[in-house]
This record gives sequence, structure tokens and C-alpha cells, in this order.
Amino acid sequence: MSDKSNSKMKSQVSSTTRRGALKTLALGAGAASLPMWARYAQASTSEPIKIGFQVHRTGIGAAYGRWYGRTTEAAVKLINEGGGINGRMVEIVAEDDGTDPKRGAEVVEKFANQHGCDVGFGTLFSHVVIGSSPRAGELKLPYFVVSEGHHVASGMLNRYTLQPGITDVKSQVQAMAPFVAENLGKKVTMIFPDFAFGHDHRDFFTAAIEAQGGEVLEHIAIPPAETSFTKYFPKIPRETEVLYHVMVGPAVLTFVKELGEFFGPSRPEIFGFIDSLEAVDIASPGLEYLEGTYFWEGNPRNAQEDQSAHDKFYREAVGVDARGASVNDPSDVSTYAHMFGCWETMHVIKAGMEAANYQGIGDRAALIEAVEAMGEMPESQAHPQGAKLFNGKTHQVFGHQYISKVEDGALKVVHKTSIEDGMYPDEVDYTTQGF
Repeated sequence: MSDKSNSKMKSQVSSTTRRGALKTLALGAGAASLPMWARYAQASTSEPIKIGFQVHRTGIGAAYGRWYGRTTEAAVKLINEGGGINGRMVEIVAEDDGTDPKRGAEVVEKFANQHGCDVGFGTLFSHVVIGSSPRAGELKLPYFVVSEGHHVASGMLNRYTLQPGITDVKSQVQAMAPFVAENLGKKVTMIFPDFAFGHDHRDFFTAAIEAQGGEVLEHIAIPPAETSFTKYFPKIPRETEVLYHVMVGPAVLTFVKELGEFFGPSRPEIFGFIDSLEAVDIASPGLEYLEGTYFWEGNPRNAQEDQSAHDKFYREAVGVDARGASVNDPSDVSTYAHMFGCWETMHVIKAGMEAANYQGIGDRAALIEAVEAMGEMPESQAHPQGAKLFNGKTHQVFGHQYISKVEDGALKVVHKTSIEDGMYPDEVDYTTQGF
């Protein structure tokens, strides 16, 4: 990059104040400095801003991909109805990565070289993020992932990869381990998928429960494509006080049903990540034994008694009812605990582009620096899951976590962590890396 280009970029970023970025986020998608007619007039004569949406339409992430798609479409609809971004409409360019790392990298390349996208967005499964982000860095394509793995904040990736809309596993388990130890037990057996996301759970929850005076008696890793699980359950030690489970993929209903069949009427306390039941009706036959068990939720699937106006607005916008299913089909259960990350990340991209006065791909570095400067993200229409704190050095956001208990076939929040509960020392400073 030339000195002249660097000077232009720094000038743009210098006008991007933290306050300006926060103001854009707090006002939500409808915020605008121009009259509505002027924004539409400008947008009608401008090229759209292209968001490359890397979506798991097929493979083990397909259920998430379906709802990530619906949530993204709802967010873009709202943003465009409010005049778009910098007076330009937003266009989603979707490509299926098959929940496969190799295809993920190919999709990123298509976004940059074939479709001319301004940014990449939306990836969930950690092994796909890890396989795709190096190519995004090489292509200098800002890559906004909606995953949960610790790979971003660990320093494994690059300055072009950011996770500003959803917290990572290390933060989640650190925040919740005290509740597990104090209320459920300290002798834990863990069941998790045998890939990067599951390994994050294995490593970080083990450390977190040990910090509370507990211990993990057994780690049971299950291949992500497994379809039957009964053969793994005899590995659970008899002295287990808490069974910690997190499972993903199309066989999650089979997993929770077989778990109940294995234990029968006698079971330890159970603490699960709602991943094991994402896109699954908790009232499904065979899941009655889950009554009285606990789940982590990134965003409560069931509307709570103290539901915020922001959650109500968001829920209606994405077409989800009070129990977390499609308003058009009660059997079509959403991935509500995760998909808010797409809504919030789209609004972060909007806020970053407006703060950086983004005009085109020459302003990608300015966009990244604008997002790095955001810091506090107030609860708002743009952030209906709750307030957050973005760490510009690690490119990772921190937020509230929810622990829900199954009561009368519904998920009732019994504990909400503070943002501080999930914070940990920085492991990288991406801002020291060049563009």
C-alpha cells in the first residue's frame, strides 16, 4: 500500500470516533443522518454493498445454516428499509460451504474474486472458520464470523477475521462454571464432539471447573458424524455428579433420546449446551427426562416473563414465536441460541461501514479499524441479545450468558451471567498486525 493510500486510510479512521460507532449501534438499523428520501435516492443510483454469506446449507451444520439464512435476510431487509448503508442497498451473495473447511476456503475465494464482495460473513462451525480464514487474510477480505470457537481470540487467525456478534466458548464456560459447581456438583463427565469446537469445551471447561474446586472424571469425544451414541455412555463413571453434554449435527435428537434411555429414572444432574437441542422441540417424545435439567443458552429460546422490547422486535422480524419455533410452522424449531449473532453482526458491519465512511474495497482496512474501535455495544434493536463489550485487540466480543432450567417442558432462565464473568486476559493483539 502506498504512503498516499495509508494517509487516506488513517484520515478516514481518525474521523471514526468510538462515540460515533457506538451511536450508530445504539440507534439501530433505522438510524440515518440523511432524510429518508435522500438515502433512497442515493441508493437507487449506487452499486449495492455485497455481503458474501458463507452458509452451511448442507452438511452437519444445515439446521443452523437454514436459520442463519433467515436471520440474515431479516436483518438485511430491516437495514435496506432504513436506507441501507451509507445510502447504498445491501445485497447478500450466498454460497453453500457444505460445512466443509476445504469448500469454505473456496467460497471465500469466490466472494473476493468472482462476486466482488465487500466482506465475507456468517461462518459458524469452527473447523470451517479455521479452514477459511487464512484465505480471507490472503485476499484481504474482511471476514466476520458468527462462530463460538476460541480460534479468533486465541491469535490463531489474522487481522481480517473478526467475531463481533457472539461470544466464544472460553468465555461461556468460564462464566458458567461457578453455577455448575455451586448448584449441581463438582465431579463432572463431559460428552462433546471430536473437533475444534468440542475441544474448546473439553479444554476450557475442564480448567474452569478445576478453578472452582471440581474435576472432570472422564472426557468422552464423539465423532461429529456419529448417528448412534449408546455405545459411548458406559464410559460415564458411576461417581459422576454432573453430566456435561454438548452435541451438534443432524443426530442431536437421537443423542438426547438415547441418553435418557440409558439412564432411565436414575440420572446425575445434567448440564447441557442447547446445541444438543438446537432446532429440536424440547417437548419431543422421549425427552421427558430432561425436566429439571439445565442448559446454556446464548439467547433464551422461550420468551421470558421479563422479555425486552428489543427481543420482541427481533423475534417478530425473524418470524419466531414465543417458544422459539417458526410462526409459520410450529414443528420448525429455530437455532435461537446462536442465530442472533447474524443479526447483531450485520448491524456491526453497518455501524462500522458508516463510522468509516466506507465507499468500496479500498476502505476495507478503515472498516476493520472502525470495528476495532467500537468497545461497548449497548443493548438495543441492533443488539437484542443484550449489551456487549468488543475487544478490538482480540477481535472477540464478550456478552451475557443464560442458564435455563427445563420446567413444564419449557426453558426458564434461572441465571444470567455478567459480562465480566466471561472475560479473560488477552492472548493476542491483532491491531499490531499490518494490512
